[in-house]
Amino acid sequence: MKKIVITYGVISGLITGGLMLATMPLYENGTLNFDNGALVGYTGMVIALSLVFFGIKSFRDNQAVGSVSFGKAFLIGMSITMVASLFYAVAWEISYSKMGEQFVQQWTSHELEKLQAGGATEEVIERAKDEWKDFGEMYKNPLIRFGMTLFEILPVGLIISLLSAALLRKKEFLPVSSNS
Repeated sequence: MKKIVITYGVISGLITGGLMLATMPLYENGTLNFDNGALVGYTGMVIALSLVFFGIKSFRDNQAVGSVSFGKAFLIGMSITMVASLFYAVAWEISYSKMGEQFVQQWTSHELEKLQAGGATEEVIERAKDEWKDFGEMYKNPLIRFGMTLFEILPVGLIISLLSAALLRKKEFLPVSSNS
């Protein structure tokens, strides 16, 4: 099981981390913004974490002789997710080190512009400015930032692990083909 978790987790992590590193320059040149960037990011997470399914299936078919319990499958899926999440968070730290506080300033400006465009009152905008200022200060702490980054990807992995475990606990779902 450990080899499967490490193999699939590292591959998934390289995909999520690689996509992060590849797409961050697109913010600088304006191809991505904070609205469509989230869609691109979460789509990449789903694609990369699809390896959770294949990791559980590999365990079921090769080590568990075609049968795996929901609990064991879920444990494998979340373990793969944790490995991938670590790669993702490290990739963010690398990206953030290049952008620094400029990223939070741009994000703050974007959110405040959305409030203004939406007709928010001056009071709401001032309160949002204060909240974003507090967020920016908090986000300077690398432990908090790392934890927040982990919690971006973990829910995606949780959902995929639950779905994969539910499907793959059934022996008849994509059974091992016998070529005899």
